[in-house]
Amino acid sequence: MVVLKKKEMMQCYTFFLLIIVVVASAIPTKADDQKKRVKEKSLSDASHSEDGEHNNDYDHEAFLGKEERQTFDQLSPEESRDRLGKIFEKIDKNSDGFVSEDELKDWIQYVQKRYITTDTERMWKDYDISDTNEITWNAYMKRTYGYGDAGEPKEGDPVYEYRDMITRDKRRWERADGNNDDKLNKEEFSNFLHPEDAEHMREIVVLETLEDIDKDKDGFISVEEYIADIYDEADEDDDEEDGHHEGGEPEWVQAERDQFANTRDKNGDGKLNKEEIRDWIIPEDYDHVSAEVEHLIHSSDEDKDGRLTKQEILDKHDLFVGSQATDFGEALTRHDEF
Repeated sequence: MVVLKKKEMMQCYTFFLLIIVVVASAIPTKADDQKKRVKEKSLSDASHSEDGEHNNDYDHEAFLGKEERQTFDQLSPEESRDRLGKIFEKIDKNSDGFVSEDELKDWIQYVQKRYITTDTERMWKDYDISDTNEITWNAYMKRTYGYGDAGEPKEGDPVYEYRDMITRDKRRWERADGNNDDKLNKEEFSNFLHPEDAEHMREIVVLETLEDIDKDKDGFISVEEYIADIYDEADEDDDEEDGHHEGGEPEWVQAERDQFANTRDKNGDGKLNKEEIRDWIIPEDYDHVSAEVEHLIHSSDEDKDGRLTKQEILDKHDLFVGSQATDFGEALTRHDEF
């Protein structure tokens, strides 16, 4: 009989606890799966307006990217302005001392594409890559769910309770798999992770949105389902009364109801079909980048010459980066070519 010392027992306990944590962390939660669903194709996860007021966080994320926002949180106003000045020099590609509308548009598009590329590269490294530099469905299952059987989950399987999530992932995987070989190269994997940015994947985005919001499973999104997806009355502070409508809902919720009826529900039948959902989350007649560029220039162009000087951007420091930013804190430490 082997008798373990107290220290050895603690080491064994820690080792097995670590195994449990690693295995558990491989299984995604429903909340993690919900994050994959694109609520609306946009330049930022932040809302463009809050309570009827323009939300500068949207501008910060559109201008700076989606990662490393906390970098600017830790900077003093002076340091933040200094970094913004360096960003100006990156945007001003022809070095004429001005940022034109086209240069600002190119920059924002670059930031958006860079986020997707960086996110894909980060995720790509987590998987066992095949000899052909591809990810197999089996490898994805093993890394994501901790179970390598590529077949349909059956009762008794370790991942049976996640069968709905696996079915959903498999459907998205098959749409991203352009040559139907059940493996994804890096471009296909990027489309899998970010379907909203690939034209052939957008029907998947629409379908996932419908499945998430359509609680009564009638194939449509009612106004109540639409509101329930963005507003949880239980989360409202009990003592918060300002900005509430006479009916008890905040005014911004009433505004969303009006937008549903007057803009989203094009045929006026009180519910959204797949075509109307697509127009809502991936509108073809609305260019988010152009709209953001127009907003930034309109808000910063003091002499109204249609272009921005470094001083004009620095004067509107809070609009562009404020005390919060994202990808640029990291971008300034790299040697990326733009």
